[in-house]
Amino acid sequence: MSQPATAALAPLPFELVYSDGVPLESEWHTFELPLLRELIRQVLVERGRTDFYVGANLFVYYSVEQARAVAEEVRKGQPERAFRGPDVFCVTSGVDPDRRRKSWIAWEEGGRLPDVIFEMLSPSTAKKDRTEKRDLYARVFRTPEYFLYEPETHKLEGLRLADRFYQPIQPDENGRLWSEQLGALVGLWQGPLPGTLEVDWVRLFHPDGSLVLTQAEAERQRADMAESEIARLRALLEERGRG
Repeated sequence: MSQPATAALAPLPFELVYSDGVPLESEWHTFELPLLRELIRQVLVERGRTDFYVGANLFVYYSVEQARAVAEEVRKGQPERAFRGPDVFCVTSGVDPDRRRKSWIAWEEGGRLPDVIFEMLSPSTAKKDRTEKRDLYARVFRTPEYFLYEPETHKLEGLRLADRFYQPIQPDENGRLWSEQLGALVGLWQGPLPGTLEVDWVRLFHPDGSLVLTQAEAERQRADMAESEIARLRALLEERGRG
């Protein structure tokens, strides 16, 4: 049985591993993960939250046994079997926002583990994400919500913990999934991001269905509105001048 996260307060007799040096699955993944991380932060800030943490491509340590297994695999050059971490996760409250972290170490965070997890599936990870990780998130993490997206098939799924098991989150009429933890809808949006092609992205939407904007998108929207207002005023002045 794994050692409880809150029990491991003494210094570890081995070095924690913070990176496995393995690149993300595809170029799409390198854009999607930081995008989703920014959007989750945005919706929580809009809700007035400050005591949260959002991680992307970051190790999550839930027990000393798991941390030791990861360290042993790296030291001996063995295949990766021990859990490393989700693609994107969020601890929605009770977190020191100013603390610097190389990884999420549950026993240093009061035993807290992710409240929401996102996994972006690939042919090499899909089976594990749907079986081993799903069981770990439900049984050990007790993570309330788990979202999975498969870029190859454009399939988005959401699961919500009920007792000890995950149950599907039913999509709305637009195919979006309500996240109780984030207070936002999770859905697909097709369009270009800077430096990318126009493809499907996993994004967040406000309860009214409007898109949660990144900072760059919000600034661009404000600039466009300002230009439109200037053009309107210029046209009005020209019309009065002709009068």
